[in-house]
Amino acid sequence: MRFTHRQILHIAGPILISLLMEHLIGMTDTAFLGRVGEIELGASALAGVYYLAIFMLGFGFSTGVQIMIGRRNGEGKYGAIGPIFNQGCIFQLTLATLLFFLSWFGSPYILELLIQSDKVYEATLSYLNWRIFGFFFSFTALLFRAFYVGIADTRTLTANSVVMVSTNIVLNYILIFGKLGFPALGIAGAAIASVIAEMVSLLFFVFYTLWRVNVKKYGLFCFRHDEQHLLSRILNISVWTMIQAFVSISTWFLFFIAVEHLGERPLAITNILRNISTFFFIIVSAFATTASSLVSNLMGSGSPAKVIETIRKVTRLCYWFILPLLLVATLFPTAIMRIYTDNLSLIDSSVASFYVMIFVYLLSVPANILFNAVSGTGNTRSALFIEVIALAVYVFSVFYIVLYRKADIALCWTTEYIYLLVMGFLAYRYMRKGIWKEKRI
Repeated sequence: MRFTHRQILHIAGPILISLLMEHLIGMTDTAFLGRVGEIELGASALAGVYYLAIFMLGFGFSTGVQIMIGRRNGEGKYGAIGPIFNQGCIFQLTLATLLFFLSWFGSPYILELLIQSDKVYEATLSYLNWRIFGFFFSFTALLFRAFYVGIADTRTLTANSVVMVSTNIVLNYILIFGKLGFPALGIAGAAIASVIAEMVSLLFFVFYTLWRVNVKKYGLFCFRHDEQHLLSRILNISVWTMIQAFVSISTWFLFFIAVEHLGERPLAITNILRNISTFFFIIVSAFATTASSLVSNLMGSGSPAKVIETIRKVTRLCYWFILPLLLVATLFPTAIMRIYTDNLSLIDSSVASFYVMIFVYLLSVPANILFNAVSGTGNTRSALFIEVIALAVYVFSVFYIVLYRKADIALCWTTEYIYLLVMGFLAYRYMRKGIWKEKRI
């Protein structure tokens, strides 16, 4: 089995489009809330990353499911895919319920300890009180995404994301500003809009799968007691990706908390940069996810010798996409930031940090693709080990540069370079050793 550039783009393209469309949810939240006030703009950053850290537990589990589905798809064992998906759905709903109640009762105490500004705290909690209802819909939708990426049929992801984003944009406008007879809910309206959009996304996945997919071929939606033993095998892979994903975003949340202690203006700047950065990260993430899926399929088909060649092709294609966009961004920083706020003073204060953030993607491309390839081999424990070391160095740099030195916000963003250098180096060393070629799952 050998993947050509065309085949890689055929898989990565829909993932990229779907992720870009989903990014519009955060982008429109920020764009609308940037017209409400700096407090709401900063609070949405904290709330968004806090929610994302919890969400990544579900995402991490779905990554493990995706790796197993990709391996079975490469082996041609299609009937074994459904039971993995089915048990994954049961686990995700159970996890969503647990995390909902933990967040509902625990978040006020956690945020009160971490956030310095009372106004930012109140706005953040107002958002999260509604946003956590989305766990039930988003966690289940992640399993559908894992299924389609795992079988290397990603076309439906594009249509799903279009439906979800369209729903969110319309509801954002109505609920944040109070249109069509609805009250102006501000930051809470953004959270409600996102939850409803995630519900619509899940319904789309369910109906599309029943309509277009041969559910009997894969054994989808046939829940049997004799499949329960699969959960332990799934968790043997997924538990490491769950921990890795949660710890990764949790440390990013720590960065935002550290910046919040510098003041409301640096926090607002960081939220703008986060949204712009996410646009570029989505491109990297789409190709990194593709690399993970292709590596898993190659391992399943007995073609580990093609893995390194495929990683190089994916990396090359990702650079082809991202370099022209980085050039445009460096030429027109002010125009890009005006999408998120009309506060010219805030924009002027963000320019230096903008350039620091943009050029980090020269490192992000190979580092993230290599790291996801490690997970794609099925050795998620090694991936966690790499992530923990990189994050330990990152956390130390955040404490020193942001909290101890209280450096300018532009210098604070250099911590991303430190993290990517460590992660990329360790992932490269792992793939070069070749011990992953004998990994069985």
